Amino acid sequence: MPYSVGLQAASVALLSAGFPVLFTTAIIVLLVIITVTSSLHKDVADAPARLPIHSLFAIIPFFRRRFDFLNWGFEATGHSTFQFDLLRNKVIVVSGESARQAFFTAKGLDLTEGFKILSGAIPMVRGVTSDLQTRRISLIHKRLAAVQKNEQLSMLIAPMLEDSRRLMETWGNSGSFDPFDNIYELIFQLTVRSLSCAEISDDPCVVARLKKLYDTLDVGTTPATVLLPWLPTPAMIQKLWATKEIYDIVVKAITAREQSGVSRNDTLQMLLDSGDEKLVVVGFIMGLLIAGARATGTTACWILTFLGAHPEWRDKARAEVEGLLASQYLSQNSPNDSLSTQLAGIPLETWENETPVLDSIIRETLRVAQPHTAMRRNLGPEMHIDGKLIPSGSYVVYPFSDVHLNPDIYHDPWKFDPDRQPETKSAYNYVGWGGGKTTCLGQRLARVELKIVTALFLLGFRHCVVDSSGKVAPEPPLPNWNDILLCRPPQGSFRLKFERSGAKL
Repeated sequence: MPYSVGLQAASVALLSAGFPVLFTTAIIVLLVIITVTSSLHKDVADAPARLPIHSLFAIIPFFRRRFDFLNWGFEATGHSTFQFDLLRNKVIVVSGESARQAFFTAKGLDLTEGFKILSGAIPMVRGVTSDLQTRRISLIHKRLAAVQKNEQLSMLIAPMLEDSRRLMETWGNSGSFDPFDNIYELIFQLTVRSLSCAEISDDPCVVARLKKLYDTLDVGTTPATVLLPWLPTPAMIQKLWATKEIYDIVVKAITAREQSGVSRNDTLQMLLDSGDEKLVVVGFIMGLLIAGARATGTTACWILTFLGAHPEWRDKARAEVEGLLASQYLSQNSPNDSLSTQLAGIPLETWENETPVLDSIIRETLRVAQPHTAMRRNLGPEMHIDGKLIPSGSYVVYPFSDVHLNPDIYHDPWKFDPDRQPETKSAYNYVGWGGGKTTCLGQRLARVELKIVTALFLLGFRHCVVDSSGKVAPEPPLPNWNDILLCRPPQGSFRLKFERSGAKL
């Protein structure tokens, strides 16, 4: 009798507290039920080792300090493979050379499903960027390949350089900036130029608005929005509104193009001329804009940061670009032309095949300052990696730090050294652009973007890294692999100090 009275009193108290308390209580009860039922499952003999903590305590570290959390997991279990639960999602983390090869080549491990569930930062619109049929996903990949064909990519070089010139002009003749603001903004503009349409990329206000909306998606990506996407948290509501506005901007541009009847030489026109359904066109632009801008933006920020801290490599890269101009442009044109005009005269083939210094700088930057954690879902059947069971429906995670920051493969791994080679021979000792059947589909465009931005900046500016007090930093900032988007050090800890070289951008 006292027990039933106590329950009745608690019920009255909850009802009088109103909806927020009821809702919170319901969520807590649900989480308890999920974690209790998950803990009732017994692991089979060949299952990976489990973390020695309750699954609830893995959620925040996985999303907020992933690099530290995964390293701790390997140490705490003493195994190269371990598992934990994110609510009802089984996550298996793998490491080592054989596991790396299996991860990148196994047919059943699906990139789209893994990234969608465990990342949650791509705007998800049913039928547009999520729940796409396999045929539509394949079509989007086909169109991305078309953007990077010789003719299309060659056509993009001049407008991308013009965009770069325009933004760099706004920086003034001297000063300092945080590359994760200025350089990232520049790369976002180039990505919009490359993967959308003139209606968007020619309007700085629209581009700025899009960037702010995508930033909202990044900031709003929390453990709750990823694992409980149906939960109407403030962050999820902000993400939904941001996604809706991005969708509206893209659809408005498409509609304007269709109604104008004017054909433009850009990616949108290519998509429309191909006769693709609007879902594919919108999904292509919405999804690839942020996917391209994030990875390429991070790399560009770190390239210029590392070159500012390593003047010997800055000078090598500058000399290489000057050599390209001497052989490809200045022999037939005026040296008084602007830098952007001169660089636009260098053929695509030259950018891709005659820049070994820039290639080595990009490769090394991807190794030391690209905090990728690859995510796949096993769509079946069950499989084994290094003798450990990977059940159907489970998620498999591979941290790139396992290879790129491994001192047995890269001596003094945190050191920026574009001359370096892996200590051991293996096809999977470098996965900066992915590996096996899952390589970066946009890498050709990304490489060109990185090279032309770096080239224009090095010819147009002199720069160095300064600390928070404005003094030249004795060491480059250390990439923060816990920042899963930008690898960004603490804000305000450093800046790039620059002055114009005198040449006309």
